[in-house]
Amino acid sequence: MVEKRTLGTFEKYLTIWVIVCIIVGILLGKLIPNVAGFLNTLQYFQVSLPIAICLFFMIYPIMVQIDFRKVVEAGKTQKPVMLTLIVNWAIKPFTMAFFAWLFMSILFSSYLDPELASSYTAGMILLGVAPCTAMVLVWSYLSKGNMGHTLVMVAINSLTMLFLYAPLAGFLLGVTDIIVPWETIGLSVSVYVGIPLIFGYISRSQLLKYKGKEWFEKSFAPSLHYIAIVALLITLILLFSLQGDVILEQPIIIVMIFIPLFIQNQFIFWLTYGGAKIIGLAYEDAAPSAQIGASNHFEVAIAVAIMLFGLSSGAALATVVGVLMEVPVMLLLVKISLRTQHWFRKEQYLN
Repeated sequence: MVEKRTLGTFEKYLTIWVIVCIIVGILLGKLIPNVAGFLNTLQYFQVSLPIAICLFFMIYPIMVQIDFRKVVEAGKTQKPVMLTLIVNWAIKPFTMAFFAWLFMSILFSSYLDPELASSYTAGMILLGVAPCTAMVLVWSYLSKGNMGHTLVMVAINSLTMLFLYAPLAGFLLGVTDIIVPWETIGLSVSVYVGIPLIFGYISRSQLLKYKGKEWFEKSFAPSLHYIAIVALLITLILLFSLQGDVILEQPIIIVMIFIPLFIQNQFIFWLTYGGAKIIGLAYEDAAPSAQIGASNHFEVAIAVAIMLFGLSSGAALATVVGVLMEVPVMLLLVKISLRTQHWFRKEQYLN
């Protein structure tokens, strides 16, 4: 049986809701700065607690629908795992360093102080070395991807980050004393992935046991879908209320940083998507593989940027632009994935 994830009226106009939420977030941050400032203080090791709550309601509805037998099967499939690891750790950090250098030091050099350009470059590199974890579960679900494969890759990337983040970032930045933000990585993975995973597994098994599969699939699971979408939109409002003032205060700088980040995002997505096609992956594996590489673990990048360069540095600003870009641009890639799924063969399974 194949799960049908059709787009309802609400989802068809998701782009409009995203734009509205971005505008609302910026206005809230501007008109009620005290509230935004207070919410911004609710952090622990650079992990925002309000956003963590929103992410729970985004990811739990996905976790509860995962057949965990498929996670075990996905872990045995080597092709998508190897593709994602190669792109994330052998290609992505270096292409990000190249695009950052090209734009900051060459194309935009006439408009930027060399020291600031170097600082912006550093922030973008820190983003490029931090592949996405929890949020890709949302992108994969919206793209009708293989949630078992996505969950496996989230786990593998989180573990790989512990060992490769500091050496790669240090090499590309020419810094030898990069401190791995263990607390940020551990806390974000636990809060964003671990807690929804545990709740999802337990509630799924209990509901299937006592209420039956038909009730679960026809009554319970569909009711959770819009909770995830609403949580996604609230997350957008939160992000732009917390950081939207940056757009209003430094719009030209934001655009300059956005351009190479966007190009990197698109380049890695299409490189991985094309690679998935060449090695014969099914669409359900190809979409999340490409999305994992295209998105970033911005909490880790922000934490390291602040530790190395300071809160008011250009590097920290560049990582914040990565935050602002993440949701709207990844939703664009979700749409691209859905419209190009006919390029790939289909797997017949139930996520």
